[in-house]
Amino acid sequence: MRVLKYRKTRNKRAQVRHQINAERVKTKITKGDTVRVTRGDDKGKEGTVIRVFLKKGRATVEGVNIVKRHRKARTAEEQSGIIEMPAPVALSNLMLIDPKSGAPTRVRARIDADGTKERVSVKSGDAIPRSF
Repeated sequence: MRVLKYRKTRNKRAQVRHQINAERVKTKITKGDTVRVTRGDDKGKEGTVIRVFLKKGRATVEGVNIVKRHRKARTAEEQSGIIEMPAPVALSNLMLIDPKSGAPTRVRARIDADGTKERVSVKSGDAIPRSF
């Protein structure tokens, strides 16, 4: 019979490991934002964010990081073949576009007089509206 190691902390060790894996990345980029790529093969390209993966710290941007996928037809009407689709990009390689000047900018948070939190462009000081 096999001897169990770490019998006292067996369940606790698994909980800690899963908590670390489940942590979400804090980001000011959300779905629908216009962003510019700052590093990589697609440097300088702009597009709208399709989806943000908070656990992985990545975002899918329309027209950026296009990859080819070999796809099999799932139904009789669907056609199989090679399709092009955008792959996720690291959030650290994206910058929000300033609505006033159209240049990439860093983002700060500001609390309004009515108590709502909003994103503010560092370059121009204007609020960046959230688009859902």
